[in-house]
Amino acid sequence: MMAVTAEKPLIRSRRDTSPASRGTVMALLGLSAFYFLFPLWWLLVSATKPFGEQFSGTGLWFDGWGLFDNIARLSSQDGGIFWRWMLNSVLYCGVGALLGTAFSALTGYALAKYDFPGRGALFGVVLAAVLVPKVLFTLPLYLMFSEVHLIDNPLAVLLPSVVSPFGVYLSRVFAAQSVPDEVLEAGRLDGAGEFRIFGTIGVRMMLPALVTIFLFQFVEIWNNYLLPVMVLGDDRLQPVTVGLAGWNASHVAVPPPLVVVGSLVSVVPLLIAFLALQRFWRAGMTAGAVK
Repeated sequence: MMAVTAEKPLIRSRRDTSPASRGTVMALLGLSAFYFLFPLWWLLVSATKPFGEQFSGTGLWFDGWGLFDNIARLSSQDGGIFWRWMLNSVLYCGVGALLGTAFSALTGYALAKYDFPGRGALFGVVLAAVLVPKVLFTLPLYLMFSEVHLIDNPLAVLLPSVVSPFGVYLSRVFAAQSVPDEVLEAGRLDGAGEFRIFGTIGVRMMLPALVTIFLFQFVEIWNNYLLPVMVLGDDRLQPVTVGLAGWNASHVAVPPPLVVVGSLVSVVPLLIAFLALQRFWRAGMTAGAVK
């Protein structure tokens, strides 16, 4: 009884917060949301204005409606190459994110659930690789791909995309916490092989982490600019980020309003991917809440 009564004040003190604390937290959250959403709001408002008026006015509210005409102009520019860039980005990101997630899941699961010589050293190398910016590998990759004649080849973008040290780290941590060894032993006793156990048990329990890895990889590949611009000289192979940057550099050949409209359209696949996969996050947040 004394232990119960001693815990009550502690629990009450954690739950009760002052109005000033709540107000400070809400103000910081609101300021952060404004900071991140303001560029997107300006992009949305500017892209919907009639063509040629994208940079007029304050850009904070709608002034006329010309979104569909702007998209039609975007589609006709340079023979509709913008949609070829979008298709390239979707292919690079989709294939790269899927393969990167699969390799990360296999590697992280093996590091978490199998004991083999050098496991600690290998995981240390993965942690070290997480701390190294990928941009530092761009020039060495360019030189390597030049030697094997992969310049102007989609493989020059896809091959580096399937390696994700952070994905391996996250997969290893999540597999160690969410995949019980007892469940794996039960599968082995039932006669299931290791790959079958991984596919039917491990992957399902690791699904929230795998969705997170996939989205991180998808966004990272979509936003990658330096590597594609160095290894892809053919305009028809470039992703949308490189294509829009090229349009923005040529103000005479391509009107700047088309760059604004193209930037808005290029955000749509990222929003679709996030909205389609966020339900797996909600499921993962509550998976271990009640036992």
